[in-house]
Amino acid sequence: MTATGTFGLSSEARNLHWLLTNLVEEVPGVHAVAVVSSDGLLLLSSDPGQHAEATTVNETRRDGPRGSSADLATIVSGIGSLALGAAKLMDGGGVKQTMVAMDDGSVFVMSISDGSLLGVHATADCDMSVVAYHMALFVGRAGHMLTPELRDELRTSMEAAR
Repeated sequence: MTATGTFGLSSEARNLHWLLTNLVEEVPGVHAVAVVSSDGLLLLSSDPGQHAEATTVNETRRDGPRGSSADLATIVSGIGSLALGAAKLMDGGGVKQTMVAMDDGSVFVMSISDGSLLGVHATADCDMSVVAYHMALFVGRAGHMLTPELRDELRTSMEAAR
């Protein structure tokens, strides 16, 4: 985890850390995960280098986007904003999930609650249905827990970890 640990956090915050860690460790091909608030601030993230897998394209390439969880949060926030704008222009309703497939990776963005987003950076050859399923499980378990108080606690813990 990017945060220095879960010591001193509420049980809800510790549960979210556990759910995030479980997502990264249980789903093959996942490089990094970030939970972003509706205003684009990083609330919770995995460590992109911690669960690295070798890549046949370039063995020295870093697994996270340009190296920091803040970069992943920025990407997730931008994709979420763009998808929401497109849905409004097209009268499409709410955005549930967005996926960007690239030559060397994939980025998935899923709405959690009240504008918060879950973002996942994965390998290009990941099983997209498995990633989406586990993201939906995370959202289902975490969505009701992301109260304004918990978002403030997570934001504060992320700032303290810098």
